[in-house]
Amino acid sequence: MTIALPPLPYALDALEPVIGARTLEFHHGKHHAGYVNKVLDQIRDTPLRDKSLEEIVHIASETGDAALFNNAAQAWNHAFYWQSLSPQVQQPGEVLTAMLERDFGGVDDALGALVEAAAGHFGSGWAWLVLESGKLEVITTANADTPLTKKGVTPLLTIDVWEHAYYLDYQSDRRSHVAAIVKTRLNWRVAQERLQAPAMDPSAIEGDSVNPRRQQHR
Repeated sequence: MTIALPPLPYALDALEPVIGARTLEFHHGKHHAGYVNKVLDQIRDTPLRDKSLEEIVHIASETGDAALFNNAAQAWNHAFYWQSLSPQVQQPGEVLTAMLERDFGGVDDALGALVEAAAGHFGSGWAWLVLESGKLEVITTANADTPLTKKGVTPLLTIDVWEHAYYLDYQSDRRSHVAAIVKTRLNWRVAQERLQAPAMDPSAIEGDSVNPRRQQHR
């Protein structure tokens, strides 16, 4: 993935009422853009300037460069997050449904586990549906941490549980925000694509549910 702010795969108001246009404008155009710009500043005139974002995340993790890791991982996490959301209500496809039933007892049980993980996570971070060792699991990561650096883990979907992701719409009611996303805004078609052909470049996933009306931050 190139180090740039990717355009949203839908219009700013496409996720309403779950995520308002103002929230999306600030979240994408300021928070996400801020991480991208900081990474560009940090790698300027260094050997990392020609590396992909994924490579930079791994290198920063391995070398213990916390400042670079935090910004690079957050840039990657956000790009992955936008693709994890859909303006249209979707249901898991046949393959994912069978796996969710096998690993969680049912689709509703899996969705409940995702809500509980996201709502119950202490502090800032992310909730993820991942594939690990052939099994679907729900995990959380703190702050900028990401499954991208975890060997043998394929992230399928994520929910941002930093306050800036929901505060303008829900104030401190994270649970209602998360429940609404899980019920109506998860992009199961993209999750299926990631399951079948894991793409560590989030911008490479298109999904057939995305709105063709792409809108950059104004």
